[in-house]
Amino acid sequence: MGTREISRRDFIRLGAAGGAALFLTTKLGGVSSVFAVPLAPGETLDPDTVAKWQTPLVIPPAMPRTAGFNHSGRPIDYYEIAVRQATQHILPESMGLDPTPVWSYASASHSNTFHYPAYTIEATWNRPVRVKWINQLVDASGQALPHLLPVDQTLHWANPPGGADHRDSRGSDPAPYTGPVPIVTHLHGGHSFEESDGYPEAWYLPDASGIPASYAREGSLYNSFKAKAEAAYGQEWEPGSAVFQYPNDQRATTLWYHDHTLGMTRLNVYAGPAGFYLIRRGPGDQTVGDLPGPAPARGDAAGKSYYEIPIVVQDRAFTPSGELWFPDNRAYFEGLAREQLQIPFIPQMACDGASDISPIWNPEFFGDVMVVNGKAWPYLNVEPRRYRLRLLNGCNSRFLILKMSDGRPFTQIGSEGGFLPEPVQLQQLLIGPAERADVIVDFTDVAAGTEIIMENIGPDEPFGGGVPGTDFPVSNPDTTGQVMKFIVGSLVGVDTSAPAAELGLPPRTPLPNATRTRKLSLNEQDSNTVKVTTDANGNVVLDCANGTPFGPRAALLGTLGANGMANPMEWMSAPTETPKKNETEVWEIYNFTADAHPIHVHQVMFQVLNRQDLQTDANGMVTEPATLVADPIDPETWETGWKDTVIAYPGQVTRIKSRFEVPGLFVWHCHIVDHEDNEMMRPYRVMPGPPAAPTSLRARSWPGFRVRLTWVDNATNEDAYYVERYLGGGRWQRLARLPAGRRYYYDRPPGRYRYYAYRVRCGRRTLGYSGYSNVTWAKTLP
Repeated sequence: MGTREISRRDFIRLGAAGGAALFLTTKLGGVSSVFAVPLAPGETLDPDTVAKWQTPLVIPPAMPRTAGFNHSGRPIDYYEIAVRQATQHILPESMGLDPTPVWSYASASHSNTFHYPAYTIEATWNRPVRVKWINQLVDASGQALPHLLPVDQTLHWANPPGGADHRDSRGSDPAPYTGPVPIVTHLHGGHSFEESDGYPEAWYLPDASGIPASYAREGSLYNSFKAKAEAAYGQEWEPGSAVFQYPNDQRATTLWYHDHTLGMTRLNVYAGPAGFYLIRRGPGDQTVGDLPGPAPARGDAAGKSYYEIPIVVQDRAFTPSGELWFPDNRAYFEGLAREQLQIPFIPQMACDGASDISPIWNPEFFGDVMVVNGKAWPYLNVEPRRYRLRLLNGCNSRFLILKMSDGRPFTQIGSEGGFLPEPVQLQQLLIGPAERADVIVDFTDVAAGTEIIMENIGPDEPFGGGVPGTDFPVSNPDTTGQVMKFIVGSLVGVDTSAPAAELGLPPRTPLPNATRTRKLSLNEQDSNTVKVTTDANGNVVLDCANGTPFGPRAALLGTLGANGMANPMEWMSAPTETPKKNETEVWEIYNFTADAHPIHVHQVMFQVLNRQDLQTDANGMVTEPATLVADPIDPETWETGWKDTVIAYPGQVTRIKSRFEVPGLFVWHCHIVDHEDNEMMRPYRVMPGPPAAPTSLRARSWPGFRVRLTWVDNATNEDAYYVERYLGGGRWQRLARLPAGRRYYYDRPPGRYRYYAYRVRCGRRTLGYSGYSNVTWAKTLP
């Protein structure tokens, strides 16, 4: 968050192979005025003291499966995966520091699998995976562990101390919460039912001793999802666990799993628990051709060579002793020493009432050490051949713009929803938080002994689009500007993979026409009660008479009114996005903030339609009512596949289109997790579709010149049936409204010895009508 002065807007297209690499949708005039926030002097490890290229890249192995069995006649892969605390050398061992305490997912029965990031779950298209997710954040005696990082209790968060009546609410205690730690796991990009989606209010504590009796042990929706899942899958949710099932009925693709606890996602994921989830053998994949491989598989022997590698890039900060560091006060974001921010925080009194500024939460976090697959600045020995890299931006707030130091291109073949329609060659690769890029890097022509660095030229600050080095300063070239090193050796064996340009990627099937367009908004809000000024010593102090509102206090999602005005809404507000099952909608996302936001919609994949500029003022902020200017801009070439996360640029409306197939309660949110944890997340509910149409309508002549109609009732959610008789000339007459579940009707038509035609449908007041049954005929007889 912050102010960017925007004097011009350009729209730049990435050139063809070998062309220049100017690619961002929005180009901002002048280098950003937002400074790169320095980490706390004395509290954090100097990144310049961390030696680079000392540690080999860890390639996450495949997660051991607990069992395989059949359920309802279908084979299922079953896992029991626990979250535990462990220690790991993230920093080079040569520094002489103790290993860093982290959390990790791992096989509950294989203690040697605990690693940050977690092992990869390998899934097969249309073969369900069932996971028992176990919260084992306990010590050796079974006592609940404290959190590794400072938890702000004044946000709208899980709030276990609130008990059953006040869990999942905003607290007022300014002290950091220590524990026990709630978790709930989300399969990011998964086509999941609501009970398995990892809803933020379905968290649960470990089954630990010593938890105060007044604490809530699970979130407000845990028990309802528990009952639904147990009825569907027949497996009990034991204390401290949840059992989720993933149908894997989507395209083969790169997903990932991570914690999603309300108000704590930024902290829980920062502590380590996340891993890849790869779906393979999807329909149409056989036409792609030979891709680089193999990838890690269950049962692989140690030392095997891999040419398909999942890579997660994250920025972290450390204490001088090597522990994870995360800010515990708002002064970090302001670029001040903590004693310089002299304002009242929740629950202290401010100018016009109690303060609404949280004392610990920071709007964004930027670390100064680049961590790749759990190691700081690692290296990878490669052969002169093609490699498939499944890249994930796992940073809290940082947008990555990756490039190779020798100008070698990336060829992107996939995004969050699987393969692109065709390969796209890129000199620079923009990846927002939570986005994935499936790329091929070709080292075929590189001489043995060559060293190539994957660099990052994204900013060390909030991102708003633009050209690196022109519209914003690039990241520190000595630290966050370097990601990992590739060291080219000799070829072992033969590279049987096809050149990326020759791959036959499957086309993208267009979605049907939308039945509804929703207008949504991205917003920031400053304080309502805290007004500040800067004194002669550089301190930010309360000034109720002449100060300006302190901010931002929160980032929020919302709607756009018919009058073009933004309507920000908080997490607690009832869902306003309520698509019906199997309906296709366009969501127009109006960005009223100064930053780009990676917007993630749970449960669905969507297609990016276009973007369009909005009218802005002299400071580049969108004016209200929102007014469209210029023509729509096509999505970038790498956005032409299916996605679950899209970058919504400042000063623009971003349009996406999706079909909602699974009824239930889900969320959409900004995946800058610092925003997500403070109101930039909203529930949405997919409503059941219209009732199923009746079938097998039959009409029989009945004594007394009557007609008896019978049909098969296929609906489960109707509130009435409607019987119609044909009048001729294309006109039908409604004869009766019958109660739900009715399967027959007697009619006495006006004429005798005549044929009459009938049809039947059902409906529900809030969902609409079903389709009609077949048309049937009968003759009236005495």
